[in-house]
Amino acid sequence: MPPQKPRRAIGLLLSGGMDSCILLGRLLERGYSVQPFYVRSQLIWEQAELESLQRFLAALASPGLAELVVLELPLRDLYRQGHWSVSGRDSPAADSAAEAVYLPGRNALLVIKAVLWCQMHGIRRLGLGVLASNPFADAGRAFFEHIEGALNAGKDGAVRIVRPLARLNKQQVMELGRDLPLGLTFSCISPAGGLHCGHCNKCAERQEAFAMVGMDDPTEYAISPASDRLTAS
Repeated sequence: MPPQKPRRAIGLLLSGGMDSCILLGRLLERGYSVQPFYVRSQLIWEQAELESLQRFLAALASPGLAELVVLELPLRDLYRQGHWSVSGRDSPAADSAAEAVYLPGRNALLVIKAVLWCQMHGIRRLGLGVLASNPFADAGRAFFEHIEGALNAGKDGAVRIVRPLARLNKQQVMELGRDLPLGLTFSCISPAGGLHCGHCNKCAERQEAFAMVGMDDPTEYAISPASDRLTAS
């Protein structure tokens, strides 16, 4: 029996949402050894998100999947106490624009600790599940090239920041994830009792993502989506 080829190593920032979890599934399918990272920043949704992510990782158990590393990066001293992301009040609703959920410096803050961890442990690539449709300036090629250069300046063992989904839209990414347990992912910014709230910006985006590829939405919502309520009536 021929020896197995060694797996290619990559770090992966996971939010627990569908895009990064689908990317994880694809990397494992393609034979990568994946070191997952979750960055905990004291934001209102993180307990429910992290619990969901741990269930998703358990469902994808694989020889190529390393144990989740949780990196602490508190942001309550940066985002004012009344900000919706730390207070849970006035979270952007389902009908709000995508820009309403922007968190200042979010991608820079997420990347810094994960890149440093990779540098210290000999991992030469860090992946992010950023899509072509991401509207924010800190999600584009120029931003990541600049921050990659800064973090690797003067360091041996440079880490490349890669965005394997950067040319794909949401529908294309959802098609890639059809065979994954997407019901275990989490993408809500105002959870209620550990459940998706059903009425925030991210819940609406989640519902639309399932609908655009004709998939049943397995998510349990604290408040049923408006489309479900209309159907029931």
